[in-house]
Amino acid sequence: MPHRSDGRPPQTPRGARRPGPGGRLGTTPPVPGRPTFRSGRFGSTGPFGPSAPLGAFTLCAVLFALVTWQVVAGGPLRAADERLGRTAFGRGPTGLTEFLADLGGMAVAVPVLAVAVGYAAWRGHRARAVAVALTMAAVPVLVLPLKLWIDRPGPLTADPGYYPSGHTATATVAYCGAALLLSPRTGRTWAMPVAVVLTAATGIGLVLRGYHWPLDVLGSWLLCGMLLALLVAALRWVDNRRAADTGADGE
Repeated sequence: MPHRSDGRPPQTPRGARRPGPGGRLGTTPPVPGRPTFRSGRFGSTGPFGPSAPLGAFTLCAVLFALVTWQVVAGGPLRAADERLGRTAFGRGPTGLTEFLADLGGMAVAVPVLAVAVGYAAWRGHRARAVAVALTMAAVPVLVLPLKLWIDRPGPLTADPGYYPSGHTATATVAYCGAALLLSPRTGRTWAMPVAVVLTAATGIGLVLRGYHWPLDVLGSWLLCGMLLALLVAALRWVDNRRAADTGADGE
């Protein structure tokens, strides 16, 4: 029997190994296959589980209803909002705050999303691209009736129709939708943080320029949070169907 250099016998002599199936020594390690948990990159439930979009949607819906009720009823939250807005108006360099507010314009945000949608479609992810494009199309469908119904005057004008903020909604869905298309497919994990920064910067610029009350921006973020939660759920469904179809074709 072979011995180790220190004179002691080996811990597991060859003859003492238990045979595996078929009388073979040991067992064959499992062949790597499709993992039982697939990360968000491949479109499954992701790290937060399948209920995360539902939870986010519910939270945003409850908060949006609360904020909207306060705006419509003229409650204490609206009074505090208007005090904060009057304090914030005009602060910061005019050129910078105007630039930030313009990030939510159709001429800026929508082309960014269009590039991401085109890239996803070109890479063969047409269903994901369509889902994001439909979410963007839902923004005016939801925002415009709310503006007409709530009829809130603007900070520096008596003209109505300022709640929720359309520029904020456009920026939120355009930038975050583009990030959802780019991050899982290109490995660019910075895409979503950048989208969040751009969205926040748009809202800040709108308030500092006096284009919107703070609650106009917050209400829009909450409304779009519901849209994005539904979008995430849709993208997961699309990716899981694609993974299932790919697995069936490979069998």
